[in-house]
Amino acid sequence: MCYEEFRQLSEIAGWLIRDVTTGKSAAVRAAREHASVHGARGLRVAANVKYDLIVRNGIWFDGTGAAPRTADIGVVAGEVVVISAAPLSAPATEEIDAAGKWVVPGFVDVHTHYDVEMLAAPALTESVRHGVTTAVIGNCSLTTIMASNTECADIFSRVEAVPRDVVIGALDRHRTWSTPSEYAKAVDELALGLNIAVFLGQSDMRVAVMGMGRAVDAEATPTAAELERMVALLEEALDAGFLGMSATTNWIDKLDGDLYRSRSLPTTFVKRREFRRLNKVLRDRGRILQSTPEISLTPNIHKFFLAAAGRFRKQLKVSLLAAADSKAYPPLIYFMLYGAPVLNKLLRGDFHWQHLPVPFTVYADGIDLVVFEEFGSGAAALDIKDQLERNELLRSQEYRRWFRRDYENKFSPKIWHRNLYDATIVDCPDGTLAGKSFGQVGDERGIHPVDAFLDLVLEHGRKLRWRTTIANHRPKYLDKLAANSAIHLGFGDAGAHLRNMAFYNYHVRLLERVKSAQAQRKPFLTTERAVHRLTGELADWYQFDAGHLRVGDRADIAIIDPAGLDRDVHELSEREIPEYGGLRRMVNRSDRAVTATIVNGCIVYRDGEFAPGLGAQWGPGRFLPAGEQVRGATPGYQTWTPTP
Repeated sequence: MCYEEFRQLSEIAGWLIRDVTTGKSAAVRAAREHASVHGARGLRVAANVKYDLIVRNGIWFDGTGAAPRTADIGVVAGEVVVISAAPLSAPATEEIDAAGKWVVPGFVDVHTHYDVEMLAAPALTESVRHGVTTAVIGNCSLTTIMASNTECADIFSRVEAVPRDVVIGALDRHRTWSTPSEYAKAVDELALGLNIAVFLGQSDMRVAVMGMGRAVDAEATPTAAELERMVALLEEALDAGFLGMSATTNWIDKLDGDLYRSRSLPTTFVKRREFRRLNKVLRDRGRILQSTPEISLTPNIHKFFLAAAGRFRKQLKVSLLAAADSKAYPPLIYFMLYGAPVLNKLLRGDFHWQHLPVPFTVYADGIDLVVFEEFGSGAAALDIKDQLERNELLRSQEYRRWFRRDYENKFSPKIWHRNLYDATIVDCPDGTLAGKSFGQVGDERGIHPVDAFLDLVLEHGRKLRWRTTIANHRPKYLDKLAANSAIHLGFGDAGAHLRNMAFYNYHVRLLERVKSAQAQRKPFLTTERAVHRLTGELADWYQFDAGHLRVGDRADIAIIDPAGLDRDVHELSEREIPEYGGLRRMVNRSDRAVTATIVNGCIVYRDGEFAPGLGAQWGPGRFLPAGEQVRGATPGYQTWTPTP
């Protein structure tokens, strides 16, 4: 017996043992056995093997960064059972001709805020249509698990720009849980269009344990009993399969509601003792802390590097927002590129930035944009819910002097570059203003740009729509960030900031940039490396069963037509959300790029159409627990049957 045959027979024995213990179907076992045995003798798949799905003749990427190859892929019971260079001759319930197309693992989106939308519209079509098969929710300390419905809305709505009544309504209609383990079960029972992995939000947990009043009181700290209750809740969440805990120390993130409106989120008040105790739980369990640093003249970024350090103790996995080429502070790009790799090496840390690999362009209706939270006069306007009262403030000359001082302050910490010459009007009842910047309007009227902006807000309110790019505007550095090993590609914020931005398809936008750079002979990533960075690299670090496309893997697949990777993928449009009372959200429509999305072996999207009943009568998506062995990564699995 040759070594290859011995290896394949060993694989079969391993498969059978695993399949008996995990309850895999006879069809899966049979298909695996035929794939292995007949691969050693030349591909002769037995006639009695029937596949649920065959993806034929596609250019296959496995998600590991390996070079692509042309192959047929056979799927049974939601699992990839054979990948073959020769055509599969056995019958299949469904087939997809992928000739000339890229067949890649379904994309992973590690930073979404679908916590509310997955309840109201669980198909999550705006991600599914772009090849996303796994999304992570519960980011930035925000979950809807333990606090009351109104308290969950207060911590979520203003920060993520989702109407408060929408959040409360969705929770009132769908909530059946009050603990992390109950939540995991409830998520798994939804008719999801894609798979969901979850962080436990520390703001949610803090409010549930301490009460909202004490949770947002700078003088209050949890009692010993309250801290132990938080530890117990975090342990319960990790036992249920949560990825870890999310937090934020960014004070510009504010509460909605009436009672504590405009207080910063609860986690901005956490003291060292509380963070250290909860971080120890994460460190001991090998799970993740996701957070946002403080935006101030005394930043706390060093604390996250030290927390991640593993030189004298076990590492803590830290995922932090956000690596970007900031217009406000251009030299900061060098720290983003080189700080984390150097400090990880010196401290033996496991720190990663999150990065949106496309220009960070945001839109606003009037003054409703989160960047105004970062300075006093802007936050003062957003603090006022009543439109008439807010307009009275905006007319005040004293207020305008205050706004101008904030606008011109070169030394205050900021995310927005605060340049109204770099803020373009895109829609307005006065059509003559479209295409002009607020600075231009000010020049034409002989007034300060701030006064021009405030005058137009007063005149047109939310009908004044404008945009600006706050980061990632220089292609040279955008390419460097996308290739940096200390950076994870993500931070699309799907499900949030519905009127402000749309990055649901940032995965295909990156692939378009990769393809275009290669055509210009200025490559910054190979295609297989880019696919790996958007899939397997993320799934492996976050420790959930996704991101790979090999024999034994979950059949989460995106089929991409490289001819559809053109400038259209960068365009934006708007669509209504019926479940949100007709609110119009910004979306991406690059339907020629992704021609099919497959989740757990089910075709959920194909050629611009969603599967009937998706999100209503059925959904193949599941709650993905952390720490599960990625199936295809098991040593000995055969992922390639060569041509005889």
